[in-house]
Amino acid sequence: MKIKMTGIFVEDPISAFKFYTEILGFKKLIYMPEAYLAIVVSPEDEKGTALLLEPNSNPIAKTYQENVAAEKLPVIVFGVENVQKEYERLIELGVQFINKPETNEWGTTAVFDDTCGNFIQIHQD
Repeated sequence: MKIKMTGIFVEDPISAFKFYTEILGFKKLIYMPEAYLAIVVSPEDEKGTALLLEPNSNPIAKTYQENVAAEKLPVIVFGVENVQKEYERLIELGVQFINKPETNEWGTTAVFDDTCGNFIQIHQD
């Protein structure tokens, strides 16, 4: 068994789709703006796990997302080859990080704001 798709709640799937494709570099799998449906995949593994950018339009989802963000907890972790290089690339594109790259016994990480109500962590082993 493997993970085929997972989702994260976003404030607006259309804005999220733009950020995740134009800034982060994900590829479109399914994009139906009229249905608020956006699913993206990694350009490094287009047949891998898909990411559903799911609207937080119900009270439970919105409350969950707001509380996780208030604690500055990342909702998802993206693996990268080099956190420092990815950090610098994303800074150049205007991405706002809440911390600079940090290294500990589990690897190197940095956390950024996805502009859609979430914090995302990038991680390098």
